[in-house]
Amino acid sequence: MRALVAGAAGFLGSHLCDRLRRDGVTVLGLDNFCTGSRQNIIHLEHDRDFEFIEHDITQPIDASAAGQVDVIFNLACPAAPLAYQRDPLFTLETNYGGVRNLLELAREKEATILQASTSEVYGNPTLHPQVEDYWGNVNCFGVRSCYDEGKRVAETLMLEYGRRYGIPIKVVRIFNTYGPRMDPEDGRIVATFIVQALQGRPITIFGDGSQTRSFCYVDDLVDGLVRMARSEPSFTGPVNLGNPAEFTVLEAARLIKKMTGSSSPTINDVLPQDDPRQRKPDISLAEAKLGWHPRVSFEQGVARTIEYFRAVTGSRPDPCRRLSAANGCADPDSPRRAARAAVMR
Repeated sequence: MRALVAGAAGFLGSHLCDRLRRDGVTVLGLDNFCTGSRQNIIHLEHDRDFEFIEHDITQPIDASAAGQVDVIFNLACPAAPLAYQRDPLFTLETNYGGVRNLLELAREKEATILQASTSEVYGNPTLHPQVEDYWGNVNCFGVRSCYDEGKRVAETLMLEYGRRYGIPIKVVRIFNTYGPRMDPEDGRIVATFIVQALQGRPITIFGDGSQTRSFCYVDDLVDGLVRMARSEPSFTGPVNLGNPAEFTVLEAARLIKKMTGSSSPTINDVLPQDDPRQRKPDISLAEAKLGWHPRVSFEQGVARTIEYFRAVTGSRPDPCRRLSAANGCADPDSPRRAARAAVMR
């Protein structure tokens, strides 16, 4: 078995690579280091069953260079609001052109392909908790729409390729996930609160903190991805993957402050446009079809994540981790296609 992981150097992608290697799966990783980090996969550098190619999926993928591919996991897309809003056109391009390139590869290789979609397809939901047949409440003219609508069209692409070409497709909708290797500067709640608490800086809460989130530890999420890829071919999804334990943002901040022993004050800032008021997955389908449910509690996962950030906070920043203008992610006017990393030829 040989898997291709697009977005292999990212937070989720790198943990998925680790899990696949533990399961004895040979892995080919792709990443353009737009938001991923070499540091996330450096421990795999000397693993002869892990191969890596620096590549942007918005460019065509050379099937001969890819070699044998049995299953494709697509996790290649900026996922944090600060990241995907830096270059909305690139975010859209990744979710259409990039997904289509991977589907073409899956078609040629006769491989199963799993698309990492998102709970953002539900927008600011009017149904709570969210079930897979809910159509969502997305503002297609909002600042988050490049990601929300990009992921929605990616799901449609998966469906149509499956219908037309018989490609085995799988779609998962990922809810808030956290854990080691998160980028401390991408603005996501758990990492931001932990770093602010550890550094004694004010913990910034957007809005009044009453909005809710459901936080899933990364190991649980990756287990869901693997189970979905191995599920019966007729089960295509979409399927929700997330932890249904619901916390307000303020509750999360207070817990993290307590667990870090921090004296940081909490401050409030303006709630961003289209920020969802409630977010909680209904995981009945995942439980029934995949035998999957989260096992790591928020307290357990936060403790592990705090331990990770204690080790890395204060160290010199990794230059590959930042949203480099050379990769065209920080500056929409940069010569992205000229500067971006090597295309497979």
